Amino acid sequence: MLNYLIKRLFQTIVLLFVVTLAVFSLIQAAPGGPSILVDPNMSEEDVQALREALGLDEPVHVQYFRWLSRLMQGDLGQSYAVGRPVTELIVQKMPATMLLAGAALLFAVGLGVPLGVISAVKRYTATDLAVTTVSFFGLSVPVFWYGLMLIILFSVKLQILPAGGMYELGKEVTTWGLIKHLILPAIVLGTVNMAQITRYTRSSFLTVLRQDYIRTARAKGLRESLVLYKHALRNALIPVVTIIGLILPRFLGGAAVTETVFTWPGLGSLAIAAAYNRDYPTIMGVSLVVSFLAIFSNLLVDMLYCVIDPRVKYE
Repeated sequence: MLNYLIKRLFQTIVLLFVVTLAVFSLIQAAPGGPSILVDPNMSEEDVQALREALGLDEPVHVQYFRWLSRLMQGDLGQSYAVGRPVTELIVQKMPATMLLAGAALLFAVGLGVPLGVISAVKRYTATDLAVTTVSFFGLSVPVFWYGLMLIILFSVKLQILPAGGMYELGKEVTTWGLIKHLILPAIVLGTVNMAQITRYTRSSFLTVLRQDYIRTARAKGLRESLVLYKHALRNALIPVVTIIGLILPRFLGGAAVTETVFTWPGLGSLAIAAAYNRDYPTIMGVSLVVSFLAIFSNLLVDMLYCVIDPRVKYE
């Protein structure tokens, strides 16, 4: 296990290096520059002086390795847009994104796995058709359109849920108020992934139900519920856990669109604002953190294999 973790740590470092290099190259290749350099009130001399102060007049590879050397010291730089440390901005925004991603993951797994099991057990029935229809809807609906439709229905028409934000402005912050603001964005972010989890759970469960040990368990006279949930479900969850590990980064990446629609103050909103302002240090910082969280979540999923299936060992 220790050798495996050391190997994964080395792979993580290499992958993060590649990701940061790719992101830095892309933002440098994009036309235009930081928005602070296009202020109409600044003279050409002031713009050139600011470029020199920020190091933007140096070659791209020099700028990257200077950023990398600061990263080794735990410094992600200063935001061009707001003049605050990028680390401070990320620490401030991350709890909101983690809360949204966690709620969306809970919604997707908590609904997707049971629906997949029900669809497999009642295959080729009206229930299976209904679950399949819901799954296809979740896989095909555009996130931004889905979010707007929910806002129109529950916020504008029914007026039972807030349209956006994280708290009610001008009122005391309460747990119930936070939950009300969390419901719609969590449903929107979790629906697409819930649909995919449902389809994979159904497929995996059907495969397990055809195995010989399931027939043997039924032949011994075991209760059907015991056969399904003790013998079949645990083995069917192994490929499902793999899919969950693959879609975990989507909860962070997809949060950018969802947070924009619902004005949720998280990393997604920070990334969109940074991209709009060509705030290079903030873009690099958010990309690094999201990439690390995605890699770490996949490592946790690998560790879960040992819990679900004792036959899986990492030597």
